Amino acid sequence: MRILVIGSGGREHALVWKIAQSKLVDKIFCAPGNGGIAQIAECLDLKADDIFGLLDFARKERIDLTVVGPEVALSLGIVDEFGKAGLKIFGPNKLAAHLEASKVFAKELMAKYNVPTANFKVFDNPEAALKYITINGAPCVVKADGLASGKGVVVAQTVSEAKIAVTAMMQDKVFGDAGKRIIIEECLVGQEVSILIITDSQAVRLLASAQDHKRIFDQDQGANTGGMGAYSPAPIVTESVLKEVLEKIVYRTLDGLNKEGIIYRGVLYAGVMLTKDGPKCLEFNVRFGDPETQVILPRLKTDLVEVMLAASEGKLAKIKKLDWDPRACVCVVCASGGYPGAYINDQEISGLEEASGLKGVIIFHAGTKKVAGKIFTNGGRVLGVTGLGVGIKAALGLTYEAVAKIKFNKMHYRKDIAQKVLIE
Repeated sequence: MRILVIGSGGREHALVWKIAQSKLVDKIFCAPGNGGIAQIAECLDLKADDIFGLLDFARKERIDLTVVGPEVALSLGIVDEFGKAGLKIFGPNKLAAHLEASKVFAKELMAKYNVPTANFKVFDNPEAALKYITINGAPCVVKADGLASGKGVVVAQTVSEAKIAVTAMMQDKVFGDAGKRIIIEECLVGQEVSILIITDSQAVRLLASAQDHKRIFDQDQGANTGGMGAYSPAPIVTESVLKEVLEKIVYRTLDGLNKEGIIYRGVLYAGVMLTKDGPKCLEFNVRFGDPETQVILPRLKTDLVEVMLAASEGKLAKIKKLDWDPRACVCVVCASGGYPGAYINDQEISGLEEASGLKGVIIFHAGTKKVAGKIFTNGGRVLGVTGLGVGIKAALGLTYEAVAKIKFNKMHYRKDIAQKVLIE
């Protein structure tokens, strides 16, 4: 099979890395890819949102399956266009991708089909939103309706913080049109976990649980990022917790989509807060998470290509179960100094060979490029240093051992990834 993977981040490197292990695969392309992906796939000079350029390439190169990494391409309808052309593609169509592209759509669907979630109110007028905050106070959560690269959520501890977030989104338009409408919702308390499934709208296959770390600094301080690290499995996700999440969140959502006439095929990612009143859904993503994918796929023993192909064809039921490596996996993200704000690119990275030479370590590239045989930084999140070990403690130790061997100017990483698991 000839496979095309769309995207350029750490998630896409993990996907390409896992796809390359499939006995079904002869050739992998990635658009646009990065410095690490270039070592195992042919990278293309095509942007992830160039739908018709990608479609033209897939036709000409007789691509057997396309795998979509980023949410933007899905929200633009890439699955619909490939489907019209008779090409197989893994991911939800444009209507189904609304679950992530519009937080208002997702919250209203959850309310309609009794999916437990935070109480919320929708605003398209900044004055009304500010008045609501004045009356109702804080803490609260302010969310941009549209796509904002994982940064459109502000957990405001004070009225002032909440009002600043509203002004930034609705009046200053820091997220462009994504902030034309916002949601203000109650601030749920508990631990957040990531529950991912693969589905063809009928059958469901559960992926391993994971927890990620969104804040830029240790002890969950500072700005929200796309994710600074993750680990799998998440010990807090017990069998009983998982059963409740599947029954009340996953199955109700899929049932609701089906009743709305929306066929969902692909990955469904539920961000879930484990509250004292039970699991509540914070939001949905319509693709693999980042950096959750970097800790889930190294543990997957089943051929991922077989699973994605079956889901895209509506035949997921033929995949009876997924097999998992019992070892734990930890990923620590090495980021450019200044991220998620302004940062500089083009910093040479050293120590990659030494770090990846450690047994059980995989280095997933996110924001890198290869120039004259050397690897340079080319993004905010640069690397996902990942380690497999018997238990979280062993995996964590190995991962940080690898991180210590890597150097680039102003490299930043959190030093407390998965620490709460060890404390508990």
